[in-house]
Amino acid sequence: MKSTELKSMIKEAVKEAIQDELKEILLEAVRSPKAPTVYEQQTVTTSPDSTPMPTADKKKLRENMMNVLGGMKPGQDSISMNSSHAQGFAAPAYNPGAGANTAGQGSALPPGDVNLNQIMGLIKRK
Repeated sequence: MKSTELKSMIKEAVKEAIQDELKEILLEAVRSPKAPTVYEQQTVTTSPDSTPMPTADKKKLRENMMNVLGGMKPGQDSISMNSSHAQGFAAPAYNPGAGANTAGQGSALPPGDVNLNQIMGLIKRK
């Protein structure tokens, strides 16, 4: 038997086996169609004290909130300010101490002097 004949026989056998398996898989899928099941989860959160707040407590709460808000009144959308109010808004000037490393970590030059001859050696001459 030649190798080409053996190859063709193996190919045919594999094709038949795959076709049979696919038929079985498709028939099984058609016989028992299962719709995906979707579960909804509802969570209900309740406060430990679900009784309504008395109106006296509501008034007290409202007064406390208004005290915290200060000059903000209901219906007031903005605050009236001018440049005199902004005097204290400036950021403090950055003044590092003498000898402080202001370069990022690892980016500072090594300490020491560079000789002019070293610099001239880096320049290409024509």
